[in-house]
Amino acid sequence: MRKEQKKKSRLRIIPLGGLEEIGMNITAFEYEDSIIVVDCGLAFPTDEMFGVDMVIPDTTFLQNNLDKVKAFVITHGHEDHIGALPYVLRDVNVPVYATRLTMGIIEHKLEERKMLEVTERHVVKFGETVELGKFKVEFIKTNHSIVDAAALAIYSPVGVVVHTGDFKVDYTPVFGDAIDLQRFAELGRDGVLALLCDSTNAERPGYTASEKTVGKTFDILFQEHKDTRLIIATFASNVDRVQQIINTAHKYGRKVVVEGRSMVNIIDTARELGCISIPENTLIDIDSLKNYPDSKTVIITTGSQGESMAALSRMAENTHRKIHIGPGDTVIFSSNPIPGNEKSVTNVINQLLMKGADVIFQDVHVSGHPCQEEIKLIYTLVQPKYAVPVHGEYKHLKAHEKIARELGYTSDNIFLLHSGDVLELDRSSARVNGRVQVGEVMVDGLGVGDVGNVVLRDRQHLAEDGVVLVSFAMDGSSGELVSGPEVTSRGFVYLKESDQLMDEAQAISRDVIDGCLSRGISDWGKLKSSVREELSDYFWKKTQRRPMIIPMILET
Repeated sequence: MRKEQKKKSRLRIIPLGGLEEIGMNITAFEYEDSIIVVDCGLAFPTDEMFGVDMVIPDTTFLQNNLDKVKAFVITHGHEDHIGALPYVLRDVNVPVYATRLTMGIIEHKLEERKMLEVTERHVVKFGETVELGKFKVEFIKTNHSIVDAAALAIYSPVGVVVHTGDFKVDYTPVFGDAIDLQRFAELGRDGVLALLCDSTNAERPGYTASEKTVGKTFDILFQEHKDTRLIIATFASNVDRVQQIINTAHKYGRKVVVEGRSMVNIIDTARELGCISIPENTLIDIDSLKNYPDSKTVIITTGSQGESMAALSRMAENTHRKIHIGPGDTVIFSSNPIPGNEKSVTNVINQLLMKGADVIFQDVHVSGHPCQEEIKLIYTLVQPKYAVPVHGEYKHLKAHEKIARELGYTSDNIFLLHSGDVLELDRSSARVNGRVQVGEVMVDGLGVGDVGNVVLRDRQHLAEDGVVLVSFAMDGSSGELVSGPEVTSRGFVYLKESDQLMDEAQAISRDVIDGCLSRGISDWGKLKSSVREELSDYFWKKTQRRPMIIPMILET
C-alpha cells in the first residue's frame, strides 16, 4: 500500500500570484503533507482602485491547508516579494527563512506591526540547505538590484526544482560576490526537474549591464552639474545604487541627505548589517542642509515611481516641509517606471520642470533582471526537463517561451501558467491539473479585505458622477412626511450655478413621496427606491450623468 501511495504522489507547483502581472509574487510547492511558500509580495493598486493602498494575494489555499504549510522561503527584500508578509502571517503564522539583509527588512516591517515576537525567523547563508517537511531548500548566491538576493534549489522526492527569484548575471557587483554560476552548473549536471526563471526582461536582447556602469554615469553627472544641488530619486531598496551615489558624492566633496521613510529604514538596516559603507561625515541630517551651499549637497530620495505620498512627489507639489525645489536644482531619476506607473512619473517630471529644475531621466539606470542571453545562460547551465516562466506580464512570459523554444524545448516541456493553476510533476511527466482559489485582497488603511469589487464600483461611480443626497423626515407613528425633502450634492454639479436643477429635483422627490403615501405605500425601502429611480431618470435627461443617489429618511 505504501509503494502504491508513493507512486501516486506528485509535486504540485501552485503560483498564487505574480503571473500575468508585475508584483504580488508568491508560489506554493506541495508534496504530500508538506507545503513551502516562496515569497509573499504585494502589488501596487491600479488607477481604478480608488483609495486602495496596496494589493496582497488571496491566501485561502494556504489557510485551508495550514497544517501542511512549513515555512515561507524568501528570495530577496523587494516589496513585490516580501510586502504582503506582515498581513499574510496573521493567518498563516509559520517560520520565515531569508538571507541577512532580506530578513533585516522583513523584521523592520514586522516590528512596525508588533509581530516580531510572534513570528519565527531564520537567517540563512548562501550555500546553506534547510529541511522543511518533505522538502530541502538550498540558497544560491545571485545578483539583483538589492543585496543578498538568492535563487533556490528546492529538493523534493520527485526531483529538484530551481527557482531563480529576480536575478541578473553581474560579474562586477558593487557589493559582495558575483552570481554563483558554478552551483547552477553543478545542479544541472546532477539533473533538474524544472526551472522557474525570471521573465521580466525576456523581451530584451543581449545582456543586462553591470550595476557599476551606473556609477560611471553618476561620475559624469556630478562633473557636469558642479554648481547645482543634486536630488536623486531611486528605489529605496536599491542599496547598491545608494552606495554608488554616496561614493560619488564623497569624491566630489558633497554632503548627503537620505529622505523618505522607507529609504531611511532600509539604509539604516543595511548599515547595521555591513551591507553599505558610508564615509565618515558624509551623511547629514535634513535640518543641516541650510549650513551648506546647494552645490555641496546631494539628496537621495524616494518617489522615483511617482508615488503620491513619496518625498519627491511632495517636493514637486510644494508640500514637503523642508525641501523646496527651484531653478538651482538638478533632479535625477535613477530608475525606470514600473509598467503602469508611467503616467504618475511623467506628472512628477512635468511639475519639476515647471519649477525650473533640470530633470534627467534617461541613461541613469540599469535593470536588475536578466535579458535574453542571461536567460539562455541559466538554461544552458541548469538544463531543466521542464521550463516554467515566472515573474511578469503575459507578454513577458510569451517572450520567455520563445527563448525556451530556441533552446530546443517543445510545448510538452514548457508550461505557461496562470495564477491559480496547479502544475503536477513526477520524475517522468508533468501536467496542469486543476486550479485553486486566487485573487486580489485590497488593503485600505487598517482594513484588509474589507474593500471588494462592490466598494470599488461605488468609489468609481462617485469619482465619475458624484453623489446626490435626498433627506426627509417621517413621523414614525403616522407615517406622514414631516419635513423635506432637501436635496444636496457633492461632486455632481456646482450648486450655486444649478439652483433650478436642484429645485426641480426637490419638487420631483416631494411628488414621488406624496404619490407613494397617497397609495398607502409606507415601506421605507420602497419610498427610497422610488425616489432613487425617478431622480436617476431626471438627472440623466438633464445632464447625461447618473450620480449616486442616496435617499435618507429621518424618523421623528
